[in-house]
Amino acid sequence: MTDTLLVTGASGQLGRGVINHLLDTLISPQRIIAATRNPENLADLAARGVTVRAADFDDTASLASAFTGADRVLIISTNELALPGKRLKQHETAVAAAKSAGVSHLLYTSMPNPEPGSPVLFAPDHHGTEQAIKASGISYTIFRNGWYQENLFMALPHAIASGQWYTSAGDGRIAHGARDDMAAAIAAGLASGATESTTHTLTGPQAYTVAEIAALVTEVTGKPIEVVQLSDEALTGGLKAAGVPEGFAPVIVSFDTNTRSGRISMVTDAIETLSGRRPRPLKQFLEVNKAALVS
Repeated sequence: MTDTLLVTGASGQLGRGVINHLLDTLISPQRIIAATRNPENLADLAARGVTVRAADFDDTASLASAFTGADRVLIISTNELALPGKRLKQHETAVAAAKSAGVSHLLYTSMPNPEPGSPVLFAPDHHGTEQAIKASGISYTIFRNGWYQENLFMALPHAIASGQWYTSAGDGRIAHGARDDMAAAIAAGLASGATESTTHTLTGPQAYTVAEIAALVTEVTGKPIEVVQLSDEALTGGLKAAGVPEGFAPVIVSFDTNTRSGRISMVTDAIETLSGRRPRPLKQFLEVNKAALVS
């Protein structure tokens, strides 16, 4: 295959991970375009032969220019969550730019079960983007990324330090996956040349309740953690009291609501099927990051 592969959000952790995996699998750097709002941050990739282009999701002209000559485009969802509806508008602009540029295959990083009815407050962004991609007529690969193991850094250091983990997730389960495992699977899909339209849900190898994760953390760190189940309302109030910004606390709580409702409990083999690598177990993540978690 000689397709030109473009990755948006290339300065971010997932975007860089995807590009690194492309380079590690002997894809010629000349076939890779790294698109970002901040090209100066990718000087190291440019030095390796990767084409670096400016792309601003709020600037239609910059997207049209960035996508010119790209055959397969990976749209990594933006982190624009502060203004409701803004991220969906950005994504729709990118899809329109890809169609205008003659892109032959679109790939997108979504979330599991984003359809109407999801408690996750930003799920409509992902569902709307999936619909825009399907309406474009371009063949597509949608990666519904489960929650990252790295997301546990938002809760675990405080839980370990205080000995209490406040949650409203109940007995719901999550199969947290390593971000780098997901990057490897996405890179494989981007480089595959596959033209059929498909959707993959990417997860870790095992789903755990909050109590089971807490027990794993105690096993690894020796620090006991009491899981304290709260209502969504009480958890929202507690997060705000702890200094979480007013607009972001409900987003965090919506994750727990989603977990409690069983909408994120799935375990798939998509990472291994796409990338050929076994996904990293949660216990290994905790062991590798033990020092950072207890600091």
